[in-house]
Amino acid sequence: MLGLRRKIRLETERLSLRPPQHSDFRAWAALRAQSEPFLAPWEPRWSKDHLTRRAFTNRVYWAQRAVHSGSAVPLFLFKRDDEAFIGAITLDHIRKGPAQAGTTGYWIGAPYARLGYMREALEAVVHYAFTTLDISRVEAGCLPENTPSRRLLEQCGYKYEGVAQSYLQINGRWRNHVLYANLRHDRRGKTDVG
Repeated sequence: MLGLRRKIRLETERLSLRPPQHSDFRAWAALRAQSEPFLAPWEPRWSKDHLTRRAFTNRVYWAQRAVHSGSAVPLFLFKRDDEAFIGAITLDHIRKGPAQAGTTGYWIGAPYARLGYMREALEAVVHYAFTTLDISRVEAGCLPENTPSRRLLEQCGYKYEGVAQSYLQINGRWRNHVLYANLRHDRRGKTDVG
């Protein structure tokens, strides 16, 4: 169990990652609102109350429960130089026992896209999953046409595994997703045949 008593904070060269707090509401709502046209094609349709304080409060409480139960590690991304909030990443659906797996999901605000921030965050979360949580497999999925996300996953050591039909409702439609996985001890593509 991760436990609330243990503060989760990951540091990269340019970022600090930590679970969301109630005081993050304004920065989160502003960036989500500003980035809605950029994010909408890749995300489930937002509920009518998506950007409200009440919805955000529920998000914070969910994050606290998830960390405490060990089912997820939801993290907000902040630039270290000016503490600007730039996006979020979650290691979710953490499964222990024989599976030893979890799933990554992420988003970044439009002004910060394609500047290498999410690569830093994803690499930090995968490292945390492998070393601290003792997870063996970190999965991710994205729309087939989301070339930047596919490139990011591949740059971070994820390998393509296939297509899941009608995997998630994105922007109001059931959509196929390409599935990737990053393995702690990855031998795919290698052989002992001599």
